[in-house]
Amino acid sequence: MPEAVFSITSTGAMNAWVALIAARFIPSLRRWVDPAVGYVVPALLSAAYGVFLIGYWGQSEGGGFASLSSVSALFAVPEVLLAGWIHYLAFDLFVGGWIARTGSAAGISPLLLTPILLATFLAGPVGYLTYVLLRPVISPRVAS
Repeated sequence: MPEAVFSITSTGAMNAWVALIAARFIPSLRRWVDPAVGYVVPALLSAAYGVFLIGYWGQSEGGGFASLSSVSALFAVPEVLLAGWIHYLAFDLFVGGWIARTGSAAGISPLLLTPILLATFLAGPVGYLTYVLLRPVISPRVAS
């Protein structure tokens, strides 16, 4: 079952990212893509995360967050590792949705937003940092 959930959540997140980027180039899509991708899909992923985390938390011998070795022990359980992966999918997509919405509202070109969104997809915090640092420079108008 973990492999099937991994495949479903990963494919769903990938499709959401494609829709999010496409909607930067096709503004008429933003009305439904932005809320769906920015809120609904991360919420569904968060629910899946909760199910796996709560369902399998106590199954790792010595697992926890007190040390790197305890985190390693925690993720030795495939279902908890899957929960960690879904955590990344949910949060990176939520942040990507925020970047897309605020970037579009600030008038940032889709050609400039796309590499930032791709960086967020591939390395969440790096994409977020890139956006936060570049937005004041590349935005024709300020957005919150």
